[in-house]
Amino acid sequence: QVQLMESGGGSVQPGGSLRLSCVASGFTLDYRAIGWFRQAPGKEREGVSCINVSDGDIYYADSVKGRFTISADNGKNTVYLQMHNLQPEDTAVYSCATGPDVLCALGRIATPSMYRDWGQGTQVTVSS
Repeated sequence: QVQLMESGGGSVQPGGSLRLSCVASGFTLDYRAIGWFRQAPGKEREGVSCINVSDGDIYYADSVKGRFTISADNGKNTVYLQMHNLQPEDTAVYSCATGPDVLCALGRIATPSMYRDWGQGTQVTVSS
């Protein structure tokens, strides 16, 4: 059974950092795309970053480039999203999702509807 479990969310001041974890079970990261998405109240879910573990393809939304870093630890079957210089506009529920590796390829992330399996999400709040 495919399961994803996020952790690491919390409340930070502007300029702060958090590291989100997405622990996968029921499958290995090989030949999979792992995407990080976020949804703020009243807004559509947006793709923040994704990683194709097999070929190393990585995508970042323009709004997070230079501040967020995605990485994978195959041994722990875990994908991380390191977030620096967080701003109030980063406040959202962050979720990880998985699907075939083509969902993160050629420097792009597929739409959320293409990802089949999702974690429950973790809240990130940035405020002073």
